[in-house]
Amino acid sequence: MAALASMQTPINSSLHALSLGGDSDKYKGAVVEDLQLPPAFSLPLSEPISGAIELAYERDFSHIPVLDFHRKPVGYVDVAQLKEKWEAGEADPTDKVSQYMTKFLRTASYPYTVITPLTPLVDLEQFLQTHLFALGAFSYSSH
Repeated sequence: MAALASMQTPINSSLHALSLGGDSDKYKGAVVEDLQLPPAFSLPLSEPISGAIELAYERDFSHIPVLDFHRKPVGYVDVAQLKEKWEAGEADPTDKVSQYMTKFLRTASYPYTVITPLTPLVDLEQFLQTHLFALGAFSYSSH
């Protein structure tokens, strides 16, 4: 079964902990699965923002991927921004996350970067220098 893993808040501290210096192989060949990230989650388009905020704070996530009805990632919500809108009265707790999400660019000229458990941390760090967070499709076996 495939599950989306969102590498957000926990990844920066994990990368820092594994970094051993400024040389070109500062992660000593480590890959994404070596980070031992906590399980991630995603939201359906129809999730009320009150639920999104609650889940994000329970799990300490700053951004949450949003999936369409076919379980494809279509965007993400910035939890701090969402909370600010709610507290300012610009959003109702029953509003759907789809109203406040940032949509992913899906064009041939802007391809996805594939992140897997075997992606080297050096590549992930480079990706995160220009992107807010990363999503990875991970397969979990039922042992």
